[in-house]
Amino acid sequence: MFSFGIEHEVAFLNARGQFADFTCTQFQEFDRIIEQLPTYTEDYPQLRVGDAGIKKKRWYIEGIERFSEAGKMVACVPKGIEIRTTIHSTIEGAIAELEESFARLREVALQHGFTPVLISFNPNYTSYEPQPPFNRYEQARRESSPEKRTESIPMLTYGPDLNLSIAGMPKEGAIDIARKLTYYSPYIVPFSFSSPFYDGQLWEGLSARTYLRTGARPAAMVFLEFPEDLISSDPSLTKIARLPAEVGRIEFKAFDSCDDFQLYAALLTLLKGIALDRSLPGRATTPDRELHQISALQGFADAKIFDTATQVLQAAEQALEGDSQLLQPLHALLERRETPAHRLLRAFEQFGSVEQTLKHTYR
Repeated sequence: MFSFGIEHEVAFLNARGQFADFTCTQFQEFDRIIEQLPTYTEDYPQLRVGDAGIKKKRWYIEGIERFSEAGKMVACVPKGIEIRTTIHSTIEGAIAELEESFARLREVALQHGFTPVLISFNPNYTSYEPQPPFNRYEQARRESSPEKRTESIPMLTYGPDLNLSIAGMPKEGAIDIARKLTYYSPYIVPFSFSSPFYDGQLWEGLSARTYLRTGARPAAMVFLEFPEDLISSDPSLTKIARLPAEVGRIEFKAFDSCDDFQLYAALLTLLKGIALDRSLPGRATTPDRELHQISALQGFADAKIFDTATQVLQAAEQALEGDSQLLQPLHALLERRETPAHRLLRAFEQFGSVEQTLKHTYR
């Protein structure tokens, strides 16, 4: 009935201990890593390659593509490497593949002097300014959709797309689930928070990524087959499927990155429970930016965020009808009113620098 997939963005420190971003990393440095990783011919056509040919494998370089005035892609400015899983019938299957792919990536990356680290917002830079500035073709391209217009934001952020679909579900049902996830997003995203750094120092909250991203960018998106089915919104809730395997896919895009992949299992289970639930009344076409900012600053310390998160978790658990054992990590976080960012804050207190803190992630 359900199908699941995960897209997970990985950030790195380079051999000099610097955060490896668009200021100090060339495409070719990451490309040497990708070249050593295997190709699985059986993955296609369920994984999209894209026009640029960068997405040839389960791993690919994530960044912003640069184009000539004639519309030819001439460069890709990197921010990290993304891992994507194939489509699985179980959450456990998707997690197992992600763990295997991450282990392969880490092994090869270390050979090239790059260490994977957990962070969801660039800890050193607060904006991305393209060099050279966007030309006329690129500027026109940016106006073609709300997501392209705000594509500079993802150059600073790292996070997952957690994907699910339900076989045979009509488009109206998929859109309704995406609207439900959009409404409840500010209450569930603290389960993942992992970006308490900003501009080289501690930030005032728990998720700089959520504070600056969600609202300008979507919380959830559903892929549809026909243009006439799209809903006009800013940011987008709906998008045309780029290959048949995408039709009906619901992507939740608002979580921060996690270095404990069992937490992804819990979050996918939560999304499945919300999709099955028939009691939660909230729906929204676009994310509530102000509420996401409150959530980003305070997490479960805010009474409304805590109370509604508790309600959503209980509703999901009931809808799963006994298939909810994977939700235990979320119960533990709620009981402590903590987020994963609190672990990073404790590590920062111990080690005294952002870079040293990041070195102790993915353990």
